[in-house]
Amino acid sequence: MTTENKICFRHGMRDGSPIALGYFAVAFTLGIAARNAGLSSIQALIASALNNASAGEYAGFALIAAGSGYLEMAVMTLVVNARYLLMSCALSQKLKPDTHLRHRMLIAYDVTDEIFGICVAQPGYLNPWYAYGAIVVAIPGWALGTFFGVIMGNVLPTRVVSALSVGLYGMFLAIIIPPARKSRVIAGVVAVGFAASFLANRLPLFDGVSTGIKTIALTVALALFAAVLFPTDTVNSDKKSSAQALDSHDKKENEEVH
Repeated sequence: MTTENKICFRHGMRDGSPIALGYFAVAFTLGIAARNAGLSSIQALIASALNNASAGEYAGFALIAAGSGYLEMAVMTLVVNARYLLMSCALSQKLKPDTHLRHRMLIAYDVTDEIFGICVAQPGYLNPWYAYGAIVVAIPGWALGTFFGVIMGNVLPTRVVSALSVGLYGMFLAIIIPPARKSRVIAGVVAVGFAASFLANRLPLFDGVSTGIKTIALTVALALFAAVLFPTDTVNSDKKSSAQALDSHDKKENEEVH
């Protein structure tokens, strides 16, 4: 490892440490969900080490609890984690064109929202060792949080476990409420999603449909519905972002001159 790579690795560990702490807290409540699905602490630890994604992993635990098959779990995980495909495409543009495939594959192993954010914010090309530094502290935080969540779920009283299990839903609300407050379209789609999920679980028409198939169908249908009726003007959005960046740069230069 070169000196530059060592420095980038240490910087990645530094920036990834707060992420690891946040992961531990969130994964602790995820461990409660794993425990409720019948997983042991070791099984939950391995699951989180291999799938560092809150929504995708929770969906997997929910399907395990519902007795769903492997195919449903695989498709559901693919649908819920589909956004990481876009993040990976964007992050690949931050790497040097001659970056070896093994580096690309290792970085892709743990492209999460937070790690993607700090990596894409790096100036110039991304040094893979920066991502490795963040990953090497983030994954243990996530996996150990799930591990201890299962253990504490087996030790704590039932009332406390029920209270902790609500924490994961609070995290999901924290994800959807800010964008829903900024956009009426997103708020409307979220409301329709809640209503559709409620009806799918209450109407006799869907009694023979498994939970996994319902979730997959609703996710794809609502995403398609929103994309067709409310398309995003990415061209104008990119122009606006570029204009704002240039204005900010000009203001900074003027301040330095004066």
